[in-house]
Amino acid sequence: MDKHDLIVIGTGGAAMAAGIEARSRGNSVLLLEHGPVGGTCLNIGCVPSKNLLAAAGQRHRAASSPFEGISTSAGTVALNTLMEQKQSLIDHLRQAKYTDVAEAHGFPILRGHARFIDEHTLQVDDQTFRAERGYVVATGAAPHAPDLPGLREVAYLTSTTAMEQQDLPASMVVVGAGYVGLEQAQLWAHLGVKVTLVGRFAPHAEPEVAAVLLGVFQDEGITVIQERATEVRATRDGVEVRTRSEKYATGERLLVATGRFPDTSDLGLGIAGVTTDARGFIVVDENQRTTNPRIFAAGDVAGVPQYVYVAAQTGRVAAAGALGQPSAVDYRGLPGVTFTTPQIATAGLTEDQAVAAGHTCECRVLGAQDIPRALVNQDTRGVLKLVIDANTRKILGAHAALDGAGELMLAATYAIKFGLTVDDIADTWAPYLTMSEALRIAAGLFRSALPTSCCA
Repeated sequence: MDKHDLIVIGTGGAAMAAGIEARSRGNSVLLLEHGPVGGTCLNIGCVPSKNLLAAAGQRHRAASSPFEGISTSAGTVALNTLMEQKQSLIDHLRQAKYTDVAEAHGFPILRGHARFIDEHTLQVDDQTFRAERGYVVATGAAPHAPDLPGLREVAYLTSTTAMEQQDLPASMVVVGAGYVGLEQAQLWAHLGVKVTLVGRFAPHAEPEVAAVLLGVFQDEGITVIQERATEVRATRDGVEVRTRSEKYATGERLLVATGRFPDTSDLGLGIAGVTTDARGFIVVDENQRTTNPRIFAAGDVAGVPQYVYVAAQTGRVAAAGALGQPSAVDYRGLPGVTFTTPQIATAGLTEDQAVAAGHTCECRVLGAQDIPRALVNQDTRGVLKLVIDANTRKILGAHAALDGAGELMLAATYAIKFGLTVDDIADTWAPYLTMSEALRIAAGLFRSALPTSCCA
């Protein structure tokens, strides 16, 4: 039986962070992987989707210009070439950021499917392994297929398989309008596909933010049906999706983007005494410890917010806990970005969340028509909303639909985490003709609603 101080199942962001944390403490580590090294973010999530979104955005900008006197055009898309470039990027990052990193830190990666055979032992093929100090389960999540009548009878795509297509469909129906559905809908629309989006639009965004992106989608010719899909059926030309009120959408291909569920298939969690919730996510405490005190879980499989930086932080916390030094993740000011055009981004609490948390809150909304950078760019479709505690004037949340909205959220996260007030932001330097200046302008709205000069 092979023994290591810490054994980690997975090789994604959470697993790599756990391995690095353990090695930094002088412990031996083994990572186990039954699929491609790199996990969700590298192989089927962040990296490929943002790469293709950037490519699609390039084509979209070439096809349309907001500047008079500038003519642009976009030709056809060689999708297979685009996919080859995407795969080359994945292969490069897998070597540089995962395989080479594991080697540099001194922990091996063993290929094979891991399964607990008791509360203290793993089996991988015909080998058994025991961790001297603890385990970290970091197996991620996979696209979820809803229980939708007729879905099993059609050849539907997921966000994973959609990004493996070699031929561009003429039309597509996307079911699910959360962040994955939004990105996928605009990605394919910008590549020239006629897209219909079915579902509650941007359900977790502030209403002012969602309204901006909805208007952009409509301007770009994306049909949005804000209803739940109730049935799918095959047609001669592709698929038809019906909704609760008998509206329907047709397309050559169907893409289902209705969330992600944990990847815990055949891990033997029950045998190991590890409890999961109703959706299959591993139940953990604030230290990422499961109901088996020697097994910790990190990343998407543990039901935490599905961002790779959260996965990495929970991986570090899980490893530290397994090695006897428990800590917890500080979620204050947690940022998130949906890489649509414009981006929608958030940090901290929404208005409803602030009220539910007991704050007496105030909000101000800055339209992009009052942001000099947006005026220069000839695109004033955008908004920034700040949420503050009315008594302390501390910033509780920032939410935006803007070009480069994600770039604003680092400063917003700092402001929230370190307790800055809107007066602190309003009185701090902001470089003129940048989108980040919007934070200072929006903060100034809590002092006066009267218009100001460009830099006043």
